[in-house]
Amino acid sequence: MINRRKFLTSSVAGASAASMGVCSGAEKTGASACKVNGYNYRLPKFKKGSRLLFQGDSITDMKWGRNQKDRNHYLGHSYVYLIAARLGVDLPQAQLEFFTRGMSGHTVGDLRKRWQKDAIDMKPDLLSILIGTNDVGHSPGGVNLAKWEADYRYLLETSRKANPALRLVLLDPFILPSGRYSDEEAYKKRRKQTALLLPVVQKLAADYNAIHIKTQDIFDAAANATSPEQWIWDGIHPLPQGHELIARDWIQQISAVDFAG
Repeated sequence: MINRRKFLTSSVAGASAASMGVCSGAEKTGASACKVNGYNYRLPKFKKGSRLLFQGDSITDMKWGRNQKDRNHYLGHSYVYLIAARLGVDLPQAQLEFFTRGMSGHTVGDLRKRWQKDAIDMKPDLLSILIGTNDVGHSPGGVNLAKWEADYRYLLETSRKANPALRLVLLDPFILPSGRYSDEEAYKKRRKQTALLLPVVQKLAADYNAIHIKTQDIFDAAANATSPEQWIWDGIHPLPQGHELIARDWIQQISAVDFAG
């Protein structure tokens, strides 16, 4: 039988080579480290009042409240909500601000059209992007990789121009063979197209010194340890525990970086 806590704290984190910052020994009692119910990470360092913005499609959207005065629902119920909940508890003195502008159905081209209003004008200190699955879904003949990279690069270039100190986190698009993609032929076709985007994200992460989260690897490891249906119900959209996988790896990886400098 699988030891789920061991799997969640080691196997999934280990799916990405950049996952770091595990607490150990005396560090567990220090102010700079923590271990709570399956989480193992050093507390990330942010300057006080940092603004964290999450961008993407429906996976990031998850019905976040467009009425931003309603503080009960303004983050929706995606991995963004989970990250904000955890860091809000761990780092109350940092007074971090969390925002999401994920839009269901959007492609990287759609992000480009609304980038000034929904990204640059929000003046984030950290920008996290998860995009790509709709580019694949809306391109039955295959994604135009050159254009996809150009549009994505535009997002990063204009954001860094507006804020040279902006920290970036880029997440890979992903898919698992569940739901309507339990059909082997349908899955293989979409997986092949999705896989073509991953080297582009890796290249952009290197070019812009961004944290690169290999989300496909994380979900592959999770699916191999249990089943695809445990994490993603329709091949594309994570279940709550799937969002938790994203949130845990996101926190672990940024914990290895000092954002306070």
